Amino acid sequence: MKKILTTTILTSFFFVLSLTVMASSEPGDPGAEPGSGDPPLGGGAPIGSGSLLLIGMAAAYGGYKTKKNTSNKES
Repeated sequence: MKKILTTTILTSFFFVLSLTVMASSEPGDPGAEPGSGDPPLGGGAPIGSGSLLLIGMAAAYGGYKTKKNTSNKES
């Protein structure tokens, strides 16, 4: 009984979700040339240096954890 109820609920959820997605309309044409209007919310800041910083910090943390785990095994 529980399996039938679960299957029915999941199937109903899938159909409701698919109908909602199909009923949504595409965004309208902004009508202006690219680059005109207000500046972007981030101020046009590049994200390249931020991603490099994140990768570097992740590598440093991974090295720290690796060193900590190998030193615990030797003790």
